[in-house]
Amino acid sequence: MNTIKDMMFIDPHVHMTSRTTDDYDAMRKAGIVAIIEPAFWLGQARTEAGSFKDYYSSLVGWERFRASQFGIRHYCTIGLNSKESNNEPLAEQVMELLPLFASKEGVVGIGEIGYDDQTAAEDKYYRLQLELAKELDLPVQIHTPHRDKKKGTTRSMDVCIEHNLDPTKVIVDHNNEETVEEVLNRGFWAAFTIYPRTKMGNERMAELVKKYGPERIMVNSAADWGISDPLAVPKTAALMLEKGIPLEHIRAVCYSNALAAFGQSGQMKEADWLTPVTIDQSRKFSGSTILRGGQEPKVETRDSNIIE
Repeated sequence: MNTIKDMMFIDPHVHMTSRTTDDYDAMRKAGIVAIIEPAFWLGQARTEAGSFKDYYSSLVGWERFRASQFGIRHYCTIGLNSKESNNEPLAEQVMELLPLFASKEGVVGIGEIGYDDQTAAEDKYYRLQLELAKELDLPVQIHTPHRDKKKGTTRSMDVCIEHNLDPTKVIVDHNNEETVEEVLNRGFWAAFTIYPRTKMGNERMAELVKKYGPERIMVNSAADWGISDPLAVPKTAALMLEKGIPLEHIRAVCYSNALAAFGQSGQMKEADWLTPVTIDQSRKFSGSTILRGGQEPKVETRDSNIIE
């Protein structure tokens, strides 16, 4: 990791609600300056609209605060995930909540949305959320299905075109070697999730960047409550450097492309983290602190470009 110690990274898809403060600390030390947390499935289906309301509130509130306590800028995308779209009575209630949260500070898109089993209900709520994104002029973050991925990826893009979305405002996630060429050829952003021993490994990612170059490609960890790695982005950058990939290409796929794509929201700017970052762990959010009894708060101001 010493080879990339002076670089800055953005992880454009990571579920920090599921991670610990130790992860935030390690991410900041590895050079991650900003993250995007998409609304997603929690592993167990929610049964009431109030659960979604509290979850969305935490994404724009507590989690944003918690990241700031480690010098990381937190943004999120808001949406009804495909898996829970299949509970239609609940999905109808959640759709009423989405506009209330999608316009809040720090929300950089509608997501992650798309298909899981590619059911009629998933299609219905995917389309409704694409219309919401158009209405609010926000980027879209698409979850492509784990099963029938190629078919689901093509369908996801077809529906975007049907709804007259500009492909340059749509980030198609969880790509692999089977889907990337079509995504790029059709003008969409191609995001890749680096999971340990599954999905895209960082060796495969390096080969894809060698083959396709850096344009409209971005790397993320999608780290969540499962086996995953919140340091996947800087680790992949280090491997790409080792493999001889030009530094400017690495910077594009691990930093600047994410900024360009989600910056279209108007909510995410490089100046947000290029100015000196003040960390004050004595602060509280709604009376809560990240500290526990007897712990000393860290209070410091440091240049974002200097990684300790």
